Amino acid sequence: MTSIPFREAFVVWLRIAALSFGGPAAQIAVMHRILVEEKKWIGEARFLHALNYCMLLPGPEAQQLATYIGWLMGKTRGGLMAGLLFIAPGFVAIMALSMIYAAYGNLPAVAAAFFGLKAAVLAVVLEAVARIGKRALKNGVMVGVAAAAFVAIFFFQVAFPLLIIAAAVFGILAHGLNDNLIPASTTAALSGDDAVLDRAIASGALTHTIPNAPRAVRTAVLWLLIWLTPVAACFVWLGPDHIFTTLGGFFSRAAVVTFGGAYAVLAYVAQQAVDVYGWLNPGEMLDGLALAETTPGPLIMVLQFVGYLAAARADLGMSPITAGVLGASLTVWVTFAPSFMWIFVGAPYVEALLGRRRLQAALSCITAAVVGVILNLSIWFALHVIFSTVNERDIGPLHLSVPDWTTLDPAALLIAGTAALAVLRFHLGVGWTLAGAAAAGLIWKLLFA
Repeated sequence: MTSIPFREAFVVWLRIAALSFGGPAAQIAVMHRILVEEKKWIGEARFLHALNYCMLLPGPEAQQLATYIGWLMGKTRGGLMAGLLFIAPGFVAIMALSMIYAAYGNLPAVAAAFFGLKAAVLAVVLEAVARIGKRALKNGVMVGVAAAAFVAIFFFQVAFPLLIIAAAVFGILAHGLNDNLIPASTTAALSGDDAVLDRAIASGALTHTIPNAPRAVRTAVLWLLIWLTPVAACFVWLGPDHIFTTLGGFFSRAAVVTFGGAYAVLAYVAQQAVDVYGWLNPGEMLDGLALAETTPGPLIMVLQFVGYLAAARADLGMSPITAGVLGASLTVWVTFAPSFMWIFVGAPYVEALLGRRRLQAALSCITAAVVGVILNLSIWFALHVIFSTVNERDIGPLHLSVPDWTTLDPAALLIAGTAALAVLRFHLGVGWTLAGAAAAGLIWKLLFA
């Protein structure tokens, strides 16, 4: 055990959760400032080591990093505390905002604010493309992987899971041909940082960090049951076509194929929830992302908004609020249960995972493909924000989204362009950018439209 009292750790993780605005980069920065610089609970090298592992996993890397460090500090109890606290404020906020949105989203003032927010979200997604691309596209091969993924999903509607599989296979084959084709992941060497956790691990006090195969199997089985039991119960009691069964199955699949963080999830969910299931329209998807951007917690909480609307709009013989709360809760459950499983099962084996160059090559190519997928997402968002009408046309295997230029919205274009300039050129915070965009939307719609 470490010398960090559980109560003190609880207060610190609650503080981190309350400050977790602005997306994964900002959230990771908050954890670094508090845990590494201020508290000196974990050393710089070990913090980066944990972060590198979490970036290789599907799902929200910031929440997984919190769970990982909490697990280091206090075993499973510590990991659950850190991971759940990181989610809790956003869960409460998104649930309340989803209720308000479903009930009053068509009010003029609410619609006007979301008009501005949707335009600004484009800038946020573009910034994500630039940030992830800078990290992932380190040579021409990686740029080619990203470009191929963009063409495949934008023009041919190749399913996201297939892109992930193809990217992984390409990375393994490319590494086999020439191990210099795929850039090696950079991992900080673990040095003797003078931090509480580093000293405890060096002394052998934290025995739960030592790999143990039987324990790993037991942990995996337990978390698979925790994760999938609600989905199986919905399937048995409600049937395969019930909205709860569909939500549980769909978001369970999303949890295991969406490498690259929240924006990769959004690209997959937008393709399926809007175009396949029809749970919401593109504008509502943007509204959900705006809600997630302006509340604490992982951006992946936007899936809770999708789950709420999907269930609230289904004819289930119960009040829309009850159905929405149940649908949102199930969505959050199957989204985050796998993240806990990845950490509790895999964390002791981090060194072995990061030491395998072939695995690193596969995961590097997956991350590069995600850049292309997110670029597809940004263009998809842009078309549906700036134009009122976007026509879908198929020419053989080629799929085109063709905007009706007579439906161009100059106000949306102006707000989106200004937000992009604020975020990308002047590095204005996401919160301030979204607040300004919401105000601009209110002014335009209520005074001039």
